[in-house]
Amino acid sequence: MSRKPKQALKVASINVRGIVQGVGFRPFVYSLATKHNLKGWVYNTSEDVRIEVEGSAEAIEQFELELQTKAPPLAHIESVTIEHRLPLGYESFEIRPSQTQEGKYQPISPDIATCQACLAELLNPEDRRYRYPFINCTNCGPRFTIIEGMPYDRPKTTMRYFQMCPQCQAEYDNPLDRRFHAQPNACPKCGPQVELVDNRGNLVTPILSGSNPVAAASQCLKEGKIVAIKGLGGFLLACSATNDTVVRELRRRKRRSSKPFAIMVTTVDEAKRHCYVSPQEEVLLTSPQSPIVLTRWRADSPVSREVAPNLQFLGIMLPYTPLHHILLRDTGLPLVMTSGNLSEEPIARDNDEALRRLCGIADCFLLHNRDIYSSYDDSVVAVERGTSQLMRRARSYAPYPIHLSFRARQVLGCGAEEKNTFCLTRDSYAFLSQHIGDMENMETLEHFDRTVSLYKRLFHVEPEIIACDLHPDYLATRYARELGESGIKLVPVQHHHAHIASCMADNGLEAPVIGVAFDGTGMGADGNIWGGEFLVANYHSFSRAGHLQYLPLPGGAAAIKRPCRTAIGYILTLLGDNALNHDLPVMREADDTETEVIRRQIERRINSPLCSSMGRLFDAISALLGIRGEIDYEGQAAVELEMAAHSWYGKEPSSVIAGGVDGCEAKPKQTGQDSSLTLGTRSAISDDKESYPFHIVEDKGIRIVQLKDLLSAVIEDLHQGIPSGRISVRFHSTVAQMINEMCHLIANDTGISQIALSGGVFQNRLLLRKTISLLESSGFQVFTHRQVPCNDGGISLGQAVVANFAAVVAP
Repeated sequence: MSRKPKQALKVASINVRGIVQGVGFRPFVYSLATKHNLKGWVYNTSEDVRIEVEGSAEAIEQFELELQTKAPPLAHIESVTIEHRLPLGYESFEIRPSQTQEGKYQPISPDIATCQACLAELLNPEDRRYRYPFINCTNCGPRFTIIEGMPYDRPKTTMRYFQMCPQCQAEYDNPLDRRFHAQPNACPKCGPQVELVDNRGNLVTPILSGSNPVAAASQCLKEGKIVAIKGLGGFLLACSATNDTVVRELRRRKRRSSKPFAIMVTTVDEAKRHCYVSPQEEVLLTSPQSPIVLTRWRADSPVSREVAPNLQFLGIMLPYTPLHHILLRDTGLPLVMTSGNLSEEPIARDNDEALRRLCGIADCFLLHNRDIYSSYDDSVVAVERGTSQLMRRARSYAPYPIHLSFRARQVLGCGAEEKNTFCLTRDSYAFLSQHIGDMENMETLEHFDRTVSLYKRLFHVEPEIIACDLHPDYLATRYARELGESGIKLVPVQHHHAHIASCMADNGLEAPVIGVAFDGTGMGADGNIWGGEFLVANYHSFSRAGHLQYLPLPGGAAAIKRPCRTAIGYILTLLGDNALNHDLPVMREADDTETEVIRRQIERRINSPLCSSMGRLFDAISALLGIRGEIDYEGQAAVELEMAAHSWYGKEPSSVIAGGVDGCEAKPKQTGQDSSLTLGTRSAISDDKESYPFHIVEDKGIRIVQLKDLLSAVIEDLHQGIPSGRISVRFHSTVAQMINEMCHLIANDTGISQIALSGGVFQNRLLLRKTISLLESSGFQVFTHRQVPCNDGGISLGQAVVANFAAVVAP
């Protein structure tokens, strides 16, 4: 009988980079090595996971394959390097202690929503973690919000204060347990605890005999009270979403008169009772990120219309922490869940801070003693044309990096004034921060500075270049200039160039594009306010190929707060006094005195900056139609103008939006398809009867969209009694036509067929759908944002990228 020849042994030394810490990667490697009878070790370093396995060539080959094909679902492997060597005689496989390396870094996992295995334990009365609000494992739970340093080990998190009990330690040490090396592992015996206090900090006695603080908080919510809840990244304010009175009271206390709230519901099935949920939206709702998803609101939903006044889309999310799961099931109600802050302030993070800042809003506080190291708001996502688009990038998305198509220098992009984020670049990464907020007060600036310091430390970035907006009065710009005074190179970046560069980086583009940047305001290179821009741009530079006609903003910021001033100013400038008919709906918003002030400001050019903004044009049309003459939150007039169009389509279901029926998804064009152009003709998909006239003229080589005919036609429709919803539809079609025609003209001049759409105006689903359909039917290849917001939350990425290239070409 012949013996099977003994297989030769060899060693594979493997380095794995990416998000491979805090996601169960080392336990996975241990199990995989054991499965294939391999010996050796695995450990974390500050920049990667290092593995050495010894065994047969066949076993090592299979190990190397499965290392990438069967990695944990939350791992994101970016690179694997392998070297083979002679055997060393390992006798077992072990997880070795982590090794800190000076100056090294790696991407860090965001926080992850509760997994199904932990949820099952949470709801099982026989489980030792039944109703424990901090249940987690290697597949879910807190990550970035508790990390103080790398490598990702318990002593470098806010869980270091909680020593594991013997049972938890046994799970942590057991390679076959899903809590093997789960750094936040805890249970009711050894982990964080919750307590319920009133708004003076006094402990609340449980209402029901034997109830715990979470049950007591649930009872408060059912009684119509407002509860501040400490979550993953900060405090949320919660109340019943079906109670008009308590929602109105929350608005009054929070000083948020009409800006929409989001709600949280227990399950997807419950979400579908309130909203129309598409398959793509369901995937997002149930994803490990569990963001707020903007979905179409059902008319028969019992959720109070006070939650999102005058809107047809509702922000909805599922529970993403164990605490949320318990609360939602105890109350049996959909709950408003909104940031724990007064309007325009950063989210409250610490217990004492929350009691101080939110005592005038919340009736009681559900606190816990696990510290939050980095504060985060909830992320907001919409699905358009089958693709998810981030409106706010925060929890569970940041700090996951944007991968760049070039090797970057160490740069800090300081972002914009509104919806601020910052961005740090190094190597092939752009680390875009979570949503910081509107930079309008010192509290937000302190949050900005604190978070910049955290990112610099975690990712070992020491900026050699600082990028900022051109506007000298932005707090983020002042911050950048102060750093510039210390000797760091300062690179101011034009606002709309940053928008387009951000979209390019988001899509990995390098060739020049035609950039359409539509937003509210941004300082232009000529000192005027830009916002309706057509650029020919790359990372190095841009040229302004076209824009909307300059028109005055009477009162400057006052016109932004009161769009009726913008509308009256546009009428006076383009059509004259005779067109200012008192029968126009907008004239109900401004009395004779204010109208006279507007007239004099325009005539004398007093506090009436020139503006080419598409966002302001949307405001003006909204006010002109009597939809919104004064706003309570940024973008409200334009949002409600879009809602009027959606309402009109709802009344006429046979009406077709260019590219699909309203509410349906048009099939997106795939990258790589033939992008040949048929230039100089309007697309057959458009309907001239559903759009208004406009003219494009050329002045000194720049094309300008003249708006007189458009405004005159809108007013004529009003005189004819055309419903505002139908006028809104026509206006949206007109803007899409503007974009299409301007892009045709610029493409004829340049031969560029790639279009990048950016700026907050493109959060408008109807406009985006119409625009993409027209452009693609004309043969253009259209790029929109996917990983970062199209609004000012994506500006910092564009600033950092442009500064990288400006630094290269500077003398």
